[in-house]
Order: sequence, then C-alpha cells, then structure tokens
Amino acid sequence: QLQASGGGLVQAGDSLRLSCAAPGRTFSRYIRGWFRQAPGKEREFVATFSRNGGSTYYADSVKGRFTISRDNAKNTVYLQMDSLKPEDTAVYYCAARSASIITSELKRALSYDYWGQGTLVTVSS
Repeated sequence: QLQASGGGLVQAGDSLRLSCAAPGRTFSRYIRGWFRQAPGKEREFVATFSRNGGSTYYADSVKGRFTISRDNAKNTVYLQMDSLKPEDTAVYYCAARSASIITSELKRALSYDYWGQGTLVTVSS
C-alpha cells in the first residue's frame, strides 16, 4: 500500500530524493513519515509531519539536511536528502500513522500502522 522509491548509491555530499507513493489509497486520515534502518541497528525515526500537517519533525541527525514534503495531488510524500553522509546509509522506509496519534508518540515506529517495502540508500565516503 505504500511504495518507497528513489534510493541508490551516491557519494558523500550528494543528494537524493525519496518518494513514498500510495497507489489506490488516499490515506486521508493518516500521516506519513520516514524511518531508516542501518545494518545491525534498530529502525530509527527520520522525519514526519505534525498532526495537522502544518509542521515537520526531524531527527537531530538529519535536521538541516533533509526535508520532508508532500504533493497531495500526486498522493506522494518526499524526502529530499542533501549533504549526504556515509552514516546516512540505511534502508529507508515510508510509513503511515493515524492522525489521532499524539505528538509525543509520532517518532515511535510502533505508532505507525502501514509500512512500505523500503528503499536502500548507500553513501560512499
């Protein structure tokens, strides 16, 4: 139901834009976000929107380098990743949570009900 794409192999300092599409479903009562999981590590929060969609939240490690955005007409959420670092290497997952999830819980993976298949981002030094 969620399809993440746009990953690839890039060099440090390069940019990539990930896309999260939801073909055939509007997810009108859900808010999407991005997580990532590096080899041997737990899945971690990357970015999402607030409950009303008016604000964005980022992990400290990506703040100022990554930007989450959406195109409602295309039913797609994006993650623009600039100034990539080798430590950004991970499988990136798009996920959707209910809009009723409170702010203090929106960075928790367990708050998300739907997950995409993930797209691999590899950043070489």
